[in-house]
Amino acid sequence: MAKSTSSKSASAKEARIHEHLGTPTDLHKDAVHEVSAALRVLLADVFALYLKTKNFHWHMSGRHFRDYHLLLDEQSAELFAITDPMAERARKIGGISLHSIGEVSRLQRIRDNDAEYVTPQDMLAELAEDNRQLAAAMRVTHGVTSDGRDVATTSLLEEWIDQAERRTWFLFEASRNTAGENS
Repeated sequence: MAKSTSSKSASAKEARIHEHLGTPTDLHKDAVHEVSAALRVLLADVFALYLKTKNFHWHMSGRHFRDYHLLLDEQSAELFAITDPMAERARKIGGISLHSIGEVSRLQRIRDNDAEYVTPQDMLAELAEDNRQLAAAMRVTHGVTSDGRDVATTSLLEEWIDQAERRTWFLFEASRNTAGENS
């Protein structure tokens, strides 16, 4: 019985939210819910990776400081640039997006790094792996948006996946130690 009351309460809450925030769309109600939920989690990951990239940008040191500092600044700007379009896609189809840093913390799958010091090579390698993980998560979300017939979000995800793969590539190459080269 409690579950039924809880279910009714959740449905009533969802109806109130839709009354105030629902945007007309031809997408099925379930697709709107699934796509916006997937985008919220993905957006939490993007914010987490953005902040980690800025953290490493701010705390970069060593022989290749200038190159790495500029690379991470460029990559963090690219990540930040997709946050608004990602959040607005959820709203455009009648869903909701993130509300707070607390929500980001609860949803993110990209792990924070609060270490006092991280070597430049470890920073680059960690960010390469995080961007690879983000690209994989985007592919999963691409499946959700494709299944929901949300072609606009699917198209944006294709661009964002390409960007994540480029960031991964650059970070991977920058973090490699090649024979005869000292870091």
